[in-house]
Amino acid sequence: MSRAKVGVIDYGSGNLRSVCKALEVAGSSPCLVTEPSNLSALDAIVVPGVGAFAHCAKNLRATGLWNPVREWALAGRPYLGICLGYQLLFESSEESPGVEGLGVLSGRVVRFNPSGLKVPHMGWNTLSKPCGPLYDGVPENVSMYFVHSYYPVPTDSSLVSAWTDHGISFAASISRGSLHAVQFHPEKSQSTGLALLRNFLSTL
Repeated sequence: MSRAKVGVIDYGSGNLRSVCKALEVAGSSPCLVTEPSNLSALDAIVVPGVGAFAHCAKNLRATGLWNPVREWALAGRPYLGICLGYQLLFESSEESPGVEGLGVLSGRVVRFNPSGLKVPHMGWNTLSKPCGPLYDGVPENVSMYFVHSYYPVPTDSSLVSAWTDHGISFAASISRGSLHAVQFHPEKSQSTGLALLRNFLSTL
C-alpha cells in the first residue's frame, strides 16, 4: 500500500519540522503546503500550531491558503488540526478580538482564567473520556503534551472526543467525520502521540 500524501500547512511559523518528522515516522509521506496548487495531489492536510491566532490568519490569507483550507475542511476532507490549527476552526478567539476564524465549527476560543492557574498550560496532562477513531487502542487516562493559553469552547459538545482538566474541564479534541483536531501536540507526546497520528492516517 502506498504511503498517504499528507500536506502540512506552512503559515510562516510553527514547529513544521517536528510535525513532518512525526508524520513520516507514523507512516505517511508529508510535504509542506505553501500555496493552493500544492493541495491537489493530497490525501489529507495537517494544520499545525505554534504562534498567535491573528498572525496565522493573516499569513494564511497572504499565501492564498485561507479559503482553500476552509473549503477543504467544510467539504469533509481529511483534516487534522494541532493546537492553533484546532483553534482556527472556530469563529473567533479572545486572543485576537475582531479577527475571524475559519468558522468551520461553531464556537469561540477563550483564555484560561489566570486566578490560581499556571498560564500557559504547559506540560503533560491526562485525557478523560477519549473516544472516536483517533483514540483506537489508546488507553483510558493517557497523557499528552500541552502548550497553550487559550482553548476552544465548541457550541456542539457532542463533537468533543476527549476532555482535559486545567482549572476547568475543556475540550482537548474534537472529531466530526474526517475532521479531527487536538489542543495538545501529538508530535511532542512520544509513542502515544505517534499512535494517534497512525490512527489518523488509518482513516484515509
